[in-house]
Amino acid sequence: MNLTPKEIVEYLDKYVISQHNAKKTIALALRTRYRRMQLSQELQNDITPKNILMIGSTGVGKTEISRRLAKMMKVPFIKVEASKYTEVGFVGRDVESMIRDLVVASITIVKAEKEEENREKIENYVLNKIVEKLLPPLPESASESKKDDYQRLLKAMEDRVLSGEMDDKIIQLEVQKIHVEFNDTNLPPEMAKVQESFSKVFSQMSKEDNKKDVTVKDAKSILRTEANSKLLDSTNIHAEALRRAENGGIIFLDEIDKIAISEKSQGRNDPSKEGVQRDLLPIVEGSSVSTKYGVINTDHILFIAAGAFHLCKPSDLIPELQGRFPLRVELESLTEETLYKILTQTKN
Repeated sequence: MNLTPKEIVEYLDKYVISQHNAKKTIALALRTRYRRMQLSQELQNDITPKNILMIGSTGVGKTEISRRLAKMMKVPFIKVEASKYTEVGFVGRDVESMIRDLVVASITIVKAEKEEENREKIENYVLNKIVEKLLPPLPESASESKKDDYQRLLKAMEDRVLSGEMDDKIIQLEVQKIHVEFNDTNLPPEMAKVQESFSKVFSQMSKEDNKKDVTVKDAKSILRTEANSKLLDSTNIHAEALRRAENGGIIFLDEIDKIAISEKSQGRNDPSKEGVQRDLLPIVEGSSVSTKYGVINTDHILFIAAGAFHLCKPSDLIPELQGRFPLRVELESLTEETLYKILTQTKN
């Protein structure tokens, strides 16, 4: 979306009160990404995003600013809490799960767009299938007059189906007995391949179709899903989703202050915190991550980190990680006046 930073800030003003510096910083970062995409491929590779560190108390609008921008720009966006990677059971490469989640978010966006583009084809597919069940086909040997009558009857039936008049009628559809789909994005690629193998085994077991009586209303939903799988090219969707996640994806790293190690409380800190910072570093710096949909490079993903930093300060993060968040914004605390404006002036 070709919006100037001023227009982006004006959009955010409808939803988030105050925090002008934060809005301006993120608006400039997004505008820079748009301008990068207008350059030649050679120059694009040399321009990396300037990641942002947002400092402010809980509830001042850190997440809301990022989420609203992602929604406006229609770019893949996910929010993760950095502190979750310090929990028991998380190890090194699990940090990569955030990239896999971003790819899934990107696929959802692209798939929705393709469904909208092919809405007419999908609805025609659904309509034709339902009318076929409600109105048996005319024999080829029928006379011309009967064919004309049949066409009029067919048109009337289509109108009744579209209007919802036939929603309570029962028709018979062929529905697969078993539908098994594994979609755990937090698993590494090796385990994802094992799941794919299981999925293929189950799909072979469920090749027989099961005839089931359903209402026309339910049939519309079932047939839309069937139409999506037949009319949409999943390979192209996945390729486009990977490209968008690479070049336009935004990852919001919340509670990054929870993995900082304060010098004042050195003895009470979990040593895994520094380990998580070390694991995050290559992702933020730029690396290749394998997903079940293909390999994605993180060089041009925009990372927005946020934290309250009550018990520590940004300098308590390891120096290498600090250097990867060159833009820092301090958000203002909420006042009574600001809270009143939030309740009375925002769009929603």
